[in-house]
Amino acid sequence: MLTVLQKLLELQSVDVRLNEVRAQLAKFPKKIADADARAASAKAELEQSKAAQLASFKDRKKYELDVEAWKDRVRKYRDQTSQVKTNEAYKALQHEVQMAEDEIAKAEDRLLEQMVAGEEYDRRIKKAEAALKDVEAEVRVQRATIEENKAAAEKSLAEFTAERAAVVAEIPENLLDHYERIARKHNGVALAEVRDEKCGACGMRVRPHVFQEMRRLGSDEMFHCETCTRILYYIEPSFRASASAGQPGETPQ
Repeated sequence: MLTVLQKLLELQSVDVRLNEVRAQLAKFPKKIADADARAASAKAELEQSKAAQLASFKDRKKYELDVEAWKDRVRKYRDQTSQVKTNEAYKALQHEVQMAEDEIAKAEDRLLEQMVAGEEYDRRIKKAEAALKDVEAEVRVQRATIEENKAAAEKSLAEFTAERAAVVAEIPENLLDHYERIARKHNGVALAEVRDEKCGACGMRVRPHVFQEMRRLGSDEMFHCETCTRILYYIEPSFRASASAGQPGETPQ
């Protein structure tokens, strides 16, 4: 294998790891936002319950005032009955009293409903407060884990960036530009291994004479896939087997 191809493979290996780390880092803001959203949702649930309780309390006060107002009317009408001089006037006042008492009954029913609702809101608030406490505790742990993983990823990013700079320094500028143009087209993968006489990336068969030339020792030519344009490289099976066994083997082509 050409020395420059070996360097390009090293570069691609680093770039793949860099892209993986960058992809991890890109997910952290959403993970943090999702965790914060859980806490915000639990807090909003509590605030809604408190707001509903307050509205219920105000309604209850209103109905209490309504009851007192209608009771005042009843007392007023009854006081007036001793002063009327005709039967028709007396009946009219009695009718007003009955209507006022009916309104008192309605207001007291509404008041009772609000008292029952108030108890339910009390239960909801206690439940929401407990839920918020649990969620906030979970989110604190979750955020701490996210921040820890983020710090580790940022450290890896710095290490891989330094490693890439060292590899790039040994690659000619024109070849580096060529590599990066191809990598941009193929999600960061500019080189493809030839296996079974096919491009390992797109599956296109390599022409026989090209494959033979790639296998020839001492060849200084660089080959590209005719379909995907990736830079091709080939590793002899015997070398792969010996490398896997940890034994010296032939130099890859």
